[in-house]
Amino acid sequence: MRKPVARRIRRSYANTQYPLVVLRFEDGHEIQVKNGEGKSFDAFAGEAVKVIAVWGSGAGEREVVADLKAEQFEEDR
Repeated sequence: MRKPVARRIRRSYANTQYPLVVLRFEDGHEIQVKNGEGKSFDAFAGEAVKVIAVWGSGAGEREVVADLKAEQFEEDR
């Protein structure tokens, strides 16, 4: 019996609201997106991604603003 193969999808995120956003993936890696910028990334279908707003340079000034599945991000064009 074969294990199901996780499907990779290409998505993007544009930060128009916060000074800095960190996209934190299930495997622990992070992508930083500054205000006014956008980034494209690969994720697995069904993978959970936390969108964390960073308000200052201190680690304590973070707020989870969304907890999304990879499919909920915009498709990369």
